[in-house]
Amino acid sequence: MKLRSFYSILASVVGGLLLVAVISFYWLLSQSPLNLMKAGQDVTPAAAMFVPKQAPAMVSLLANPGQLEAFRLVTARPGERRRVRAELAQLQQGLLGNTGLSYEQDIKPWLGKEITLAVTTLDVDRDATNGRQPGYLLAIATQDPERSREFLQLFWQKRAIAGTDLVFEQYKGVKLLYGSQAEQGRNLEPGTRGKKGSTLQSQLSTLSYASPSLASAAVADRFILFANHPKVLRDAINNVQAPDLSLRDASFYKQALETLTKPRIGLSFINLPGLAAWLAEETAVPGKDVAKSVTTEPETTPTYQTMAIALELDRHGLVAETALSGSKKSSVTASLTQPVGALQYLPAKSALAASGINLDQLWAGLSSDLKSYETASKLLNQPLTELQKRWKIDLPRDVFSWVKGEYAIGLVPSSLTQAEEREKKKANASLSPSPSVDDWIFVAQRSDAGLAKQGIERLDAIAREQGLSVGPIKLGEQTVSAWTHLTTGAGKKDSAPLALQAEVRGVHATVGKYEVFTSSIASMDRVLRGMGNSLLKDTQFQQAIAPLLQPNNGYLYIDWATSQPILERQFPLLKLVELTGKPLFDHLQSLTLSSYGSQAGVQRGGMFLKLRS
Repeated sequence: MKLRSFYSILASVVGGLLLVAVISFYWLLSQSPLNLMKAGQDVTPAAAMFVPKQAPAMVSLLANPGQLEAFRLVTARPGERRRVRAELAQLQQGLLGNTGLSYEQDIKPWLGKEITLAVTTLDVDRDATNGRQPGYLLAIATQDPERSREFLQLFWQKRAIAGTDLVFEQYKGVKLLYGSQAEQGRNLEPGTRGKKGSTLQSQLSTLSYASPSLASAAVADRFILFANHPKVLRDAINNVQAPDLSLRDASFYKQALETLTKPRIGLSFINLPGLAAWLAEETAVPGKDVAKSVTTEPETTPTYQTMAIALELDRHGLVAETALSGSKKSSVTASLTQPVGALQYLPAKSALAASGINLDQLWAGLSSDLKSYETASKLLNQPLTELQKRWKIDLPRDVFSWVKGEYAIGLVPSSLTQAEEREKKKANASLSPSPSVDDWIFVAQRSDAGLAKQGIERLDAIAREQGLSVGPIKLGEQTVSAWTHLTTGAGKKDSAPLALQAEVRGVHATVGKYEVFTSSIASMDRVLRGMGNSLLKDTQFQQAIAPLLQPNNGYLYIDWATSQPILERQFPLLKLVELTGKPLFDHLQSLTLSSYGSQAGVQRGGMFLKLRS
């Protein structure tokens, strides 16, 4: 994998999950449906004219939800269609909440081919003394202006009956409608806005439930707008009438769209520094200050400023194409036209796997690029720090530095019984605050025999310095080298001699042109015995990488069902992401990411979310 490719992966995960979490509601809610897979690549969000240039994030669905609903039913197995219909009905009801409205009767007849949601600002009134209230804008295209106005009339009639005092305001030729208390910021006491109770999920609920802060407008027979504050609507109208203010006419936005070449039914555009600040606000703990990086200018200029994500339908899931733009103008050419051979040593049921070439160069570029992204840097460094503490090695110096050719890293779920897991955790308690019973496999090509030999000898020397015994063990027909911790224990009888007990901490072996490292004897045995049933030959893995472009710089593959508990243990914040995008994660089978290299400073990548039938 080339320079900065893993940064593309990490950034794609953050922005891609934001896009998919919102779009998945409509994808599952919602005339040959299969024609959506060939949607025109030139389709862009018309609602971008309402969104300011500096908006932290904008996500758009560029198809009618009814078409997506039909596509979902067509691609489902015949025996599963009744369940799918029930899921769709349940999601429709959940989305509308207690509004008293019907999707089929009140919304579906006029709904057009675009739904855009944007975080327009981090603070609506730009007054830090009374807390921060992000602005949210929802723009829904209408194909029947008369029916959509009837919908608005019915919507506000129900609010009035519920006790909301309505305000009608004419602003630059557009009629705004909102509750009389909207200008007071949802009746919150000073200093309480922007706290944990004002998360994205709670803010979006104002689009469905009665709230004095909700505001709406019908614009030029094309769009119905909703916002969480009337000022957000006024700013949206200003952006239309002064094009130099809108995202649609921004040069960096146009440049990003030009790099996205695949057909799309969804599009997202992310301002990375703004998104980081917004996420920090949304996850802030009540009573604690927002992170310094949110309230002050970053010490270093971020490598990448914006990210565009195009979403494409596939018969087996969703394909996202990403484009990162920033200050660097260098070009990096992707070189892999097929998966690396090192993957043949990872078991087919690996929970996750990363593969590519030149790990040393990758790490150098990744470390440099992430310096200005505190959240992403923590996500990357946390597991590496724990591994370094556990093994007492410096990974970049002692391992990455000599891996110049192919590599593959895999995490294999433990096959131990619950009793064996408890014993292993107990034995490893002094090594890590939360010891893992899952096994790691690392495969490195010995492309430079001399450099590889020095690196392996260095690892053996570090093991000896830690008091481990380093020696050969016969494993089937293969001789492997084991790092073993030797202890003595009493025999079965008091008079019996002391028994020597050995605990294997790590194993490595030369297999062909590769050096294979595992965290246990059992994992090394699986590697040596299971080459005929490897990840490289696994049908599910082949399906998971098929939609991604070639050449590329390698893959990051996650088997969701297997890795979910492992990732949740490592990254607790993931549970919040799963809750936000529950309809998607309930059907997710695997996630695969790749980098396609960079040109003129634009880093391109791809992501495939394979869904269960």
